[in-house]
Parts: sequence; C-alpha cells; structure tokens
Amino acid sequence: MERHALLEQVAAFLEQPMAVLGVVWLVLVVVELTVGLSPFLTAVNYAIWALFVLQFVLEFALAPRKLAYLRRNWLSAVSLLLPALRAVRLVRALRLLRAARGARLVRVVSSANRGMRTLGRVMGRRGLGYVVALTLLVNVLGAAGIYAFERDAAGGAITSFGVALWWTAMTLTTMGADTFPQTAEGRLLGLLLAIYGFAVFGYVTASIASLFVARDAETDEGELAGSQQIDALRTEVATLTRRVEALLEIQDRRK
Repeated sequence: MERHALLEQVAAFLEQPMAVLGVVWLVLVVVELTVGLSPFLTAVNYAIWALFVLQFVLEFALAPRKLAYLRRNWLSAVSLLLPALRAVRLVRALRLLRAARGARLVRVVSSANRGMRTLGRVMGRRGLGYVVALTLLVNVLGAAGIYAFERDAAGGAITSFGVALWWTAMTLTTMGADTFPQTAEGRLLGLLLAIYGFAVFGYVTASIASLFVARDAETDEGELAGSQQIDALRTEVATLTRRVEALLEIQDRRK
C-alpha cells in the first residue's frame, strides 16, 4: 500500500510537466512525418523521449504489481522502445523494419494513445469537449501518418498533407473518399481511423443534436416549453373542476 501511495504521488507530481511534454512530443511527431525534423528538433525529440523513459522506469520500479502495470501501459512501452532501436541500430533487421515502415505505423498509433492520455490529464472530464479535441488530434496525427505512407506510393493520390487531412476527415466522419491508400500500412491505418470514426462520430452528432434540441426548447424565461404546457393543462383542469362544482351546487339548491 505504501508503494502504491508513493506511485500515485509521483504520478500526480509529474502530471502537469509530462502533459506539456506530451503536447510537444505530438507536434514533433507530426512534423517528423510530414516534413522531417531538423538536427535541433531531433535532439529535442530524443531529450523528451529520454524523460518519458525515465518516467516509465520510475513508475515501473514503484509499481507494486509490475505485470499489471505493463499490461496497462504496454503500448507506451512499445512507443518508448522504438526510438531506442532506431537510435542504436542494433541489427540489420531493425533497419529493414524501419524501411518497411511498420515501426512508423506503431509509432503513429502509440502517439495517438499518448495524446489521448495527455488530453485526459489536461481536460479532466471525459465529455463532448474531450471527444471533439481527441477527434481533432486523431485527424491531424492520422493525416500525418497517411501522408508519410502514401506520398511516395506508386499511383497514389494522397500527395500532400492537405489532401491527407481531407481524406482523414472524410474517413472519420464516415462519409468516405474517392481515393484509397495504396500501401499496406496506409490501408491498416485507414481501417483504424474508420473504426474510430464509426465508434465516436455517432456520439458526437447525437450530443450536438441534443444541445440544439435543448436550446430550441428553452423559452425567454429559461423554462422548458413542455413544462409550461403542463402548467397550462393543470390550470385548465382546475378551472373546469371549479365550474363543475359550481354547477353541482346550483343543482343541489334547486332540489
């Protein structure tokens, strides 16, 4: 219990600075996938990655149940492992993996996962605002990944980041587009984006529709029209009741 409490204290202490670094990390990922990083930005990228590794190692060392911690954070562990493999270039197979761009797809997905956690820490409540912000993040990051995979593909139509943004937005809104990814990584990423859009877009549209319905139902006094109608019916029923009682009294007098 003491180690668990210490872990919570460390996580709370690192929450804000790691959230800021998480935003910078996501921006660097998008820049790297679209235009590439300069030597300075590359150094900043590795510095942030080193801080993330230190945070992960510290929390793992303090975790009372290490296997449970790894199960909850396995995607973060993979995302932290890939830059290390790319930096040291241990074996030729790792360079071939990078050439095949499979590791880049994993990095896009893991970066989206880190972005989701960062938004959760910053925004707190998981309401409509959180879902909209997360969808915008997925749109930009997914477009960067699609553009990185498809810009050099033979016969591909996604040749600019703007086209990739449009294609990703159409996929997330479940409207679809008239172009399709040509690479295996692009198609797999497109499938993940479509699944996310199918799961989230219905919630977003329903929430927005409910806001408009509630706003239209409000009157100038701030009351709901339905409640005013109920009050009017009650008044009419009370009036009719009094009139019936008055008629009954008149009949009784005549008798």
